[in-house]
Amino acid sequence: MRIAIYGGTFNPIHIGHTSLAQSLIEQKLVDEVWLMVSPQNPHKDNDAAAYVDRFEMARLATKGMKGIIVSDFERNLPIPSYTYTTLTKLSEQFPDHVFHLVIGADNWANFHNWYRVDDIIKTTPILIYQRPNFPIDLSTAPQGADIKIVDTPLFDISSTDIRKHKKLRMINPDVLKYIRANHLYNF
Repeated sequence: MRIAIYGGTFNPIHIGHTSLAQSLIEQKLVDEVWLMVSPQNPHKDNDAAAYVDRFEMARLATKGMKGIIVSDFERNLPIPSYTYTTLTKLSEQFPDHVFHLVIGADNWANFHNWYRVDDIIKTTPILIYQRPNFPIDLSTAPQGADIKIVDTPLFDISSTDIRKHKKLRMINPDVLKYIRANHLYNF
């Protein structure tokens, strides 16, 4: 089975995240998308809502979406969560699956700084989705790397924007209800 690993802090998850995941399945690029909720992203400040809250919001946002799985796999791995470690452990535990890494153009611009990036590129197909103001330059990718730019819905939004500017229309209503009930983000 072809599995897309779409990791993130999801702080909070929004319709851009879920639309992207759905698009990957609808285009038959993968069979499933596993949203990998990160306990601690090594490239971000640790100001996220509690892991259990972010996991539950992701579960609520994807309820009823075929082929989208919210995974707590990284919760049992060392912190911070390095993509290389996650992919290696996933491949060991699920040897019959082919894992693809899903990253945005913003992350591709800094991908060369990721932990063991050369090993990720050698072993994992990479699906890069567009982000506003981040052109995708594949000229630095090693020859023979399995990298594909995917055509997915483009949302000029981030979880940071949602938290700062309270762009609540970008959040699933069940997730917004959960946020308010649990007094997250001062919404």
